[in-house]
Amino acid sequence: MYLLGIDFGGGSSKATLISQEGRLVATNAEEYSTSYPKPGFAEQNPEDWYAATCKNIRGILQKSGVLPTEIAAIALDAATHTAVLLDAKNQVLRPAIHWTDSRSREEVAYLKANYEDMILAQTFHNPDTIWTLPQLLWVQKYEPEIWAKTEKILFAKDYIRLRLCDSYDTDFIEAQGSMFFDYTKMNWSEELCQVLSFPVEKLPPLRKPTDRVGSVTLSASQDTGLAPGTPIFCGTTDTVMEVFASGAVNPGQMTVKLATAGRICVMTEKPYPHRNLINYSHIVPGLWYPGTATKSAAASYRWYRDTFGSNYKVLDRGAKSVAPGCDGLLYHPYLNGELTPYADPLLRGSFTGIRAGHTRGHFSRAVMEGVGFSLKACKKVLDELQVPHENSAVIIGGGASGSVWRQIVADMLNCSLIQVQNPDSSLGSAMLAGLGIGFFESPQDAVARCLQVESTTRPIPENVAIYDAIFPRYEAIHDALAPIYQEMP
Repeated sequence: MYLLGIDFGGGSSKATLISQEGRLVATNAEEYSTSYPKPGFAEQNPEDWYAATCKNIRGILQKSGVLPTEIAAIALDAATHTAVLLDAKNQVLRPAIHWTDSRSREEVAYLKANYEDMILAQTFHNPDTIWTLPQLLWVQKYEPEIWAKTEKILFAKDYIRLRLCDSYDTDFIEAQGSMFFDYTKMNWSEELCQVLSFPVEKLPPLRKPTDRVGSVTLSASQDTGLAPGTPIFCGTTDTVMEVFASGAVNPGQMTVKLATAGRICVMTEKPYPHRNLINYSHIVPGLWYPGTATKSAAASYRWYRDTFGSNYKVLDRGAKSVAPGCDGLLYHPYLNGELTPYADPLLRGSFTGIRAGHTRGHFSRAVMEGVGFSLKACKKVLDELQVPHENSAVIIGGGASGSVWRQIVADMLNCSLIQVQNPDSSLGSAMLAGLGIGFFESPQDAVARCLQVESTTRPIPENVAIYDAIFPRYEAIHDALAPIYQEMP
């Protein structure tokens, strides 16, 4: 029998099929687009997610030769903070506001002025444009006709699951990403819902990620090729599934993520409420994974590729030919504002220090290094807060596949980076499905069966010294340009 996990990331969906023993059988990926209708806006069409789901599942079945009836369980995951507004008939009312969207700056200022202490006390986070609460305040203010029709709120993976099995649920880790969740009570917050005058009853029931919430319907079977009645488990957020798939299930372990966003997460036995940290529960009972985040990591490289042409292999070759430091060229990856350590949605991306001798290879490497410097700023916060962690990390996310970028990040962080086979959140979801159906006894058992180490990238001392010397300049450029961005439209 087999286990299927499906992830919905910033620009694509990936499906992973494993055997009940933990062997990787097949993967498939499908891209979808993000629209940017106005400066600072970022939206996705939930129908595109479902179309990608159907293509992924049919692709998995074709590649693997596995019969639909041999798939024992399914679980989904997705980037959190991405709400889907539904009417009384479960019809989508508007495109989903992506978590990278920064339109809700005024709403964030309002929340900070009026509710900041309550929000921090209940959610362990400060208001920011990434959270669902300020995004929905914007909808309530500027799209009142949409808001008046809103009867239900789901999140990305939950909407897909609704399409697959008619299940209206979410998990408690996903709920922690909404800014409607009270960590002290581990339940929805009546007080935070009242900020929107939104009845808490309209939010989905809370489940454990490993809870079975339904089975594939006949209609979904016809769309996807799955067997009707196939068990579907609740699932959870993409980051905790990546953390799980990387093998980080014990205190002190660390992950570095190079996906649409960049994250550094540390497994801890307690949360660390702080304006510069994002705190989530782990699927391992009693474990947390507080982390820092930079908004545009692989998103920067994809933007660079799409805007200036070529492909990743060509860009990587050019970057490899350039020495560390890019001969003075620096890139700041603030394409959609920034999270750690600035929490500033008005920041902009920039190339600085351009000279006539710089080539496309310099610019390609500068993008990689700019993201690396932003991750270095993220780790600096963790170290200043004395969050205990090992001096090695598993590197995850699509950007981790490039050896040039892995070496840059290892040198930036002065930390060995362990690459494992397919450390994708979709693998984590397949493992989660195995926990739910009973094929794995525990998260540790699932890791022992499924995890395979491929390589270790160790920092090069000379490069560490180069980047340590440049980093203060990187920070100073931010400090100089940030006031200018506050005045730009």
